[in-house]
Amino acid sequence: MRKRIGIFLGLLLLAAAFLSGCGNTPGSGPSAAQQSASAADGSASSMPEPGHLDLRMLNVGQGDAILIQTSEQTVLIDTSDVDEREKLRSELQKARVRKIDKVILTHPHADHIGGMELLLKEFQVGEVYDNGMLSTSKLYIGYRKALKAKGIPCHALKAGDVLDFGDHISFQVFAPSAEQVQKGSKKGYKHDPNNESVTGKLVFGTFSMMFTGDAENKEEESMLARYQKDLKASVLKAGHHGSKTSSSNVFLRAVQPEAVLISCGAGNDYGHPHKEAMKRFRALKLKIFETDKNGTIRITSDGQSYQIQPEEGGAQ
Repeated sequence: MRKRIGIFLGLLLLAAAFLSGCGNTPGSGPSAAQQSASAADGSASSMPEPGHLDLRMLNVGQGDAILIQTSEQTVLIDTSDVDEREKLRSELQKARVRKIDKVILTHPHADHIGGMELLLKEFQVGEVYDNGMLSTSKLYIGYRKALKAKGIPCHALKAGDVLDFGDHISFQVFAPSAEQVQKGSKKGYKHDPNNESVTGKLVFGTFSMMFTGDAENKEEESMLARYQKDLKASVLKAGHHGSKTSSSNVFLRAVQPEAVLISCGAGNDYGHPHKEAMKRFRALKLKIFETDKNGTIRITSDGQSYQIQPEEGGAQ
C-alpha cells in the first residue's frame, strides 16, 4: 500500500513539474501573466494574426522607412535620415516594435541608412540586407563595422533573389543585377547609388506592392528589360520620393498600380514630389498618398483585399 502511495505521489510531483515548466520552455513565448503585463504597459508586440499583413510607410520626414509586419517577422526597409532618428524611434515605438528580424537597406544615401545607428543601439536586429556594393560613406562604414562587432549577418541582394517574410509573404528582388553587383563590389568603380537601389515586389496572395528605393529611369529600364511581365503590383512605392526622374510612363504602365505612396518631408528643399511625376500619376487616376500630407500611411491585407489607412486626410 505504501509503495502504491509513493508511486502516486511521484506521478503527482512529475505532473506538477511538467505543468510549471510549460510556459517557460525556450522559444515557447511569454506566459499569460507576462502577456497581460506587457499589454498593460503598452510594450506588447503588435504582430498581426496569421494570414494578415500590416505595412506602414512611416512618417519620418524626407527619408524612407517602411515597416512590414507578418505574423512571423518584422521587416524594415530603409531607416530614414540622421536628423530624423527621433521620428523613427517614435514611429517604431507606436508600432510597439522591439525586434526587427530583417533590415533591408536599398542604397547608402543618408536618408535611407541614417537610422542604422539608432536601430543597432536600441533594437534587437536579426540580419541586414543591402546591395552588396562598397561605399565610402561614413554612415555605411559605421554600420558595417557595428554589424561585424555585434555578429549580425549582412547579405547582398541581387535580381532573382527571393526573401521569405513568413506566413506565405515573399519579397522578389528585381534589381540590382548580379552583373551590376559584381562591378560595384570592386574598388574604383564609379557608383550611381540611386540606380543601384534594391528594388523588388512584396507578394501576399493576390496583393502585391512594388518597392523602388530611389530608382530612377535608368534602373526602371533595366527592370523592364528583364522583368516586364512580373512588375504588375497593386500598390507602388514611388521611386526617389516622387521625383520627376522616376516613375516613367512606361514603368507605370508595366506596374499598373491602383495606388501610389510617396515618402517626403513637408516643404523639402528638393520640391518632392515633383509636379511632372504627379501629373503622370493623376493621368492614370491613381490614388495618391504622401507622408507629408497624410502622416504614416498604413496598408493592411488578408492576401486578397487590402485597405489603405492614412493617419491624416485621404487620397488625392
